[in-house]
Amino acid sequence: MKDTIDEKDKQILALLEEDSKLTSQKISRKTGLPITTVHNRIKKLEKEKIIKKYSLIIDKKKLGKIISACIQVTVTYGHPQKKFSQEEIARKIKALSGAEEVMIVTGGTDILLKINVESIEALNDFIIKKLRNIDGVDKTNTMVILNEF
Repeated sequence: MKDTIDEKDKQILALLEEDSKLTSQKISRKTGLPITTVHNRIKKLEKEKIIKKYSLIIDKKKLGKIISACIQVTVTYGHPQKKFSQEEIARKIKALSGAEEVMIVTGGTDILLKINVESIEALNDFIIKKLRNIDGVDKTNTMVILNEF
């Protein structure tokens, strides 16, 4: 599949990565490729799952979610009655309201998640009442995000 991507596809992908709302016409103007070629190449990239989805970047603060944090989660693998998997726990975390991104990672922790909430109280509730009540979650370490670039 990697061989099917050429420089023209890379140009299109770079433009869409910067602004996924760009029309084929605008991409055509910026790349010098015919509109139909741009359209067909985008469809091919979607079909081959190189373009997985189009998404938005939302200003969470304008929606009242003024606290952002990254939480490191350590998983308990061995339990006398049940064995837990990272994937199972990560899926349960992703289903929690407020969990924006959930990643399985290497290093001192097993799962890293990013959340956006309305207040410190909401952050506390998320950690204490939701996250730590998931079977298999052993420890958490929370880092409040001061600024994003």
